[in-house]
Amino acid sequence: MNTPFAKVALVGRFQTAAVGASVREIAAFLAERGVQVLLDQNTANTIGAGHWQVLSTAQIGHQANLAIAVGGDGTMLGVARMLAPFGVPVVGINHGWLGFITDIALAGWRPALGTILDGHFESEERSLLASRVERAGETVWRELSLNDVVVSRSSRTGMIELQVEVDGTYMYTQRGDGLIIATPTGSTAYALSANGPILHPLLRGLVLVPVAPQTLSNRPISLPDSVSITVRVVGGREPRVACDMQVFTDLQIGDDIHIERAPFTTRFLHPPGYSYFATLRGKLNWQELPSSLNNQGEAD
Repeated sequence: MNTPFAKVALVGRFQTAAVGASVREIAAFLAERGVQVLLDQNTANTIGAGHWQVLSTAQIGHQANLAIAVGGDGTMLGVARMLAPFGVPVVGINHGWLGFITDIALAGWRPALGTILDGHFESEERSLLASRVERAGETVWRELSLNDVVVSRSSRTGMIELQVEVDGTYMYTQRGDGLIIATPTGSTAYALSANGPILHPLLRGLVLVPVAPQTLSNRPISLPDSVSITVRVVGGREPRVACDMQVFTDLQIGDDIHIERAPFTTRFLHPPGYSYFATLRGKLNWQELPSSLNNQGEAD
């Protein structure tokens, strides 16, 4: 059959053995439609290589036309972060619990995936953050994130003190448990639990959300994503920085964490009819509008 996706990579939540059966079913479905199936190495280590081609992340990036993440949002984050530099679009099949970005339900993956393979889908660009840690003038760590960058204390006692600059201009010094710098995608993750605002994915913005600040006047603030943010560790025990809460590094007093929008995006594909607001309603248990209000526009 004709499809814009001749080579499709499958990435499963390799820490969970139950995902293996789903990945094998999806692989068989793809093969029946004449699609070449590629497995990443970690997924193959869990479910077995079978007769599928097993590739490294870089090889998948250079060869795949599409990647399918089977798992929860964490799996989707990891796949998107790895493949964004290569421009490979990603589809998420929810084998997890919450599923803000893995929007295809496990029970309905066949018709949804079939429609996408036929070339009927909605496409969405999501921004990423590029972070690097500078110590004594030398870059000692760098990473990408799709959700957020979190600078925090890893010790159980005490607070961390952070100095924040935006485009080289001093903004504030904050004491508390940490600071979240989130993309619109990440605004429904850790930032949301810390009372940050929800940003629509199409907004070109970032949000800075303090975590348990000592001073209640330290409030979340939204910024354009064209800015460059520097967070300096001024004080605190055992500070660290995390990207998407998946990759970490320890920090030292005096370290600078430089954060800016990555020079590329990741592309999510959704079945036709996808609605971001429907996702929010379902995941956040927002009330549906009563039918009487749909007809009248307001309550009596």
